[in-house]
Amino acid sequence: MEILEYAFMQRALLAAVLVGITAPAVGIYLVQRRQALMGDGIGHVAMTGVGLGFLLSTSPVWMATAVAIIGAVVMELIRWYGKTRGDIALAMLFYGGMAGGVMFINLAPGGSNANLQSYLFGSLSTVSEEDVTAICLLAAFVVLVTVGLRRQLFAVSQDEEFARVTGLPVRALNLLTAVTAAVTVTVAMRVVGLLLVSALMVVPVAAAQQLTRSFAATFAVSVAIGVAVTLGGTATSYYQDVPPGATIVLLTIGVFIALTVLATPLARRRARAAAAEAAADPAECTVPAQPVAKA
Repeated sequence: MEILEYAFMQRALLAAVLVGITAPAVGIYLVQRRQALMGDGIGHVAMTGVGLGFLLSTSPVWMATAVAIIGAVVMELIRWYGKTRGDIALAMLFYGGMAGGVMFINLAPGGSNANLQSYLFGSLSTVSEEDVTAICLLAAFVVLVTVGLRRQLFAVSQDEEFARVTGLPVRALNLLTAVTAAVTVTVAMRVVGLLLVSALMVVPVAAAQQLTRSFAATFAVSVAIGVAVTLGGTATSYYQDVPPGATIVLLTIGVFIALTVLATPLARRRARAAAAEAAADPAECTVPAQPVAKA
């Protein structure tokens, strides 16, 4: 295939596969915790790390990872202790992250907003060998956490109080989830972009939920969707010369719409079957007799 003849496309496709695996793998826990927009907030904070990477002449990926992890931990602490002013603190963190990224990259020698563009929306041609190495290491960490601790993370995501009663270290697991989400954002930023990565963490999970009922099936289907759309979007970006991040996200939304349309009649058939089964074997409800008080 022509697309595999170029080294930069080989790197881009490898990065796309890793992003397709890691983003939904973390996103399923965020969706369960009703924190679907957490990835978007971390992406804003990671912009400061990218800017610092250019300013200090270090790897923007590793610097963004460090700053994103710090931001994710701060977000989790605000969730615990923020109370009424938590939303204001988070807003300042998000917008400060964006402003810091723009400021630092313009202060860097030879830096401009054009350097930030590929990190905001993704770029195939700028994925270097160093980026691929960093992405592989970070993706290995994400897979190790999301698969190896899936039972514990699922329990905490479903019901924190019940998980605490069973003896699980709830706060430590919450922090680990936040850190893993931060790592995933930096894994995905070279392919999808910081401003669009949250969609790839959430929409494949939402699409998988249209067809599946169990957590394991949703996990598997969402990862399959993630890999399919990242590979498809990357190939489309190469052949049609369109932005990779936007292409991947639009494909993901298209898959969600298609599965929703397909799942609607299936859900109706299941509902009719359940109603027919209930009508054929109705449950008998009896009201226990109340004792009669004697005069």
